[in-house]
Amino acid sequence: MADAASNDGFVVFDRVQKSYDGETLVVKDLNLSIARGEFLTMLGPSGSGKTTCLMMLAGFETATHGDIRLDGQPINNIPPHKRGIGMVFQNYALFPHMTVAENLAFPLEVRKIGKSEREAKVKRALDMVQMGAFGGRRPAQLSGGQQQRIALARALVFEPELVLMDEPLGALDKQLREHMQFEITRLAHDLGITTVYVTHDQTEALTMSDNVAVFDDGRIQQLAPPDLLYEKPENSFVAQFIGENNTLEGVVTEMKGDTCIVKLDDGEVIDATPINVSNVGDRTLVSIRPERVEYNKDRLQQGVHTLKAEVLEFIYMGDIFRTRLRVAGNDEFIIKTRNAPDVERLTPGQQIEIGWLPADCRALDT
Repeated sequence: MADAASNDGFVVFDRVQKSYDGETLVVKDLNLSIARGEFLTMLGPSGSGKTTCLMMLAGFETATHGDIRLDGQPINNIPPHKRGIGMVFQNYALFPHMTVAENLAFPLEVRKIGKSEREAKVKRALDMVQMGAFGGRRPAQLSGGQQQRIALARALVFEPELVLMDEPLGALDKQLREHMQFEITRLAHDLGITTVYVTHDQTEALTMSDNVAVFDDGRIQQLAPPDLLYEKPENSFVAQFIGENNTLEGVVTEMKGDTCIVKLDDGEVIDATPINVSNVGDRTLVSIRPERVEYNKDRLQQGVHTLKAEVLEFIYMGDIFRTRLRVAGNDEFIIKTRNAPDVERLTPGQQIEIGWLPADCRALDT
């Protein structure tokens, strides 16, 4: 869980709550500190509170309780157009009757910037997104990817210190989406811009971010860099929401330092790392990533508990093999192995033994 907000962040949410009806909180006591130049993604399912947080930061929604600060200054009562924040939306929000150059010039005109300086800034912003030759076109004459580049350029044209992005790549096809992920990340870091990005796409969050705040039920469930979020989820929601994950249910039968013994519901026994279980008798959902499971006997460590497994499905995916197993009564247990000459190709019906390091198996809440 996120700790109390640090006072020295560039963007700070301090005990922020939001209710639309005066009864139900859609954001609950949010404490979040974002450093200058950081790329932070707010990730979570629909209704988790992430977009509401972004809209409060932008000024389109008002916090019911608590303070939001930008560079040390409270901004709760400052209207959106005076916050100096760049915004990029999923639907681009370009003015259809204006040319591309006029769209980019508009936020500069609002800020009373002179014509020659406007033209220089527009040219620089278009060049940043490789759209320098498109200034005279209208949005309807551009592809979806080109419109998204223009929307990004418009958010950057007045050189804001903070840019907010709300599902900006949702309308793009997979290949273009992946290309734009790298473009946006590169631009944000090259320009030193603090970026707050909202998505429900976990791959996008892991690919682009310095830190990811995983939202559920109006709270941040975990705030961490992408690798820690994936490798060391702090609760079962994060483990299930981030990446593919195997789970087995059981009861803690022994606590021994950095590990615990879990008796699974079918009677099998495994080692795990206790995360948010602390007592013998606690029920737990153990979490194991598919790529951490080993079935080659030569690679299974001595002393590690192994489980019997039946191969149900073997899928060749080019760079990896994806195998579905029946393990401890779970017919959806997945393992992923790299495609290499020394890796055995399994066949449906085959009986194997699997195992993993206790450090890769996390005993979480149920």
